[in-house]
Amino acid sequence: MTEHSSKQYDQDLEAVRSRMMQMGGLVESQIRAAMDGFLDGNLETIDQVVAADAKVNELELAIDDGLGHLIVRRQPAAGDLRLIMAMSKAVVDLERIGDEAAKIARMARELHAAPPAVNTRLATIAHISDTAIGLLRRALDAFARLDAAAAARVIGEDVAIDSEFTAIIRQLITFMMEDPRTISTSINILWVAKAFERIGDHAKNIAEQVIYVVRGRDVRHTPLAEVEREALGR
Repeated sequence: MTEHSSKQYDQDLEAVRSRMMQMGGLVESQIRAAMDGFLDGNLETIDQVVAADAKVNELELAIDDGLGHLIVRRQPAAGDLRLIMAMSKAVVDLERIGDEAAKIARMARELHAAPPAVNTRLATIAHISDTAIGLLRRALDAFARLDAAAAARVIGEDVAIDSEFTAIIRQLITFMMEDPRTISTSINILWVAKAFERIGDHAKNIAEQVIYVVRGRDVRHTPLAEVEREALGR
């Protein structure tokens, strides 16, 4: 590869990675807006989140196209090929996070259409939403910097979301047993909490791809202690 074509290749690769980060920023803002709509019932915000899902889907297709062109035209070797494969998988996770945000927005619309007397306990999931958004941001930051140690920390923190989700289930069951009128609302809140739990899973998947790029090891379905050793190169 000539110096000119090598420089162009690096620019093309960086352009696709930049677009992936743009997609990450969009889905993060989608989640925040969906949560705002969930808490305050603003229908304009809710509608904007649902509409933004189309933009996320467009970015997924554009990034996939860019990655495909890089593979065909440049025939990347080892490290770059791992990065391209990792971006391809991470983009799928980002698209699914966008789907979860749209799902939360649709649930928010349904919740706020319920009678005000039943429309309670919405703050129950405020903390799990903050945790999920924080995980996503740190996973994307680890990907941007290709920081395997930071990625391993994200993977370890996903356990916290799982624990919170279990606690929310118990709390909602208590609400429903105390007042059967809250059953419908509680079930919708449960689905929203599940969406945040899934967002945490997708953030973990993105973090796993960082370790794959940096260390050349697929750490999916690997015990956390081994993931941490791999990330630190021990």
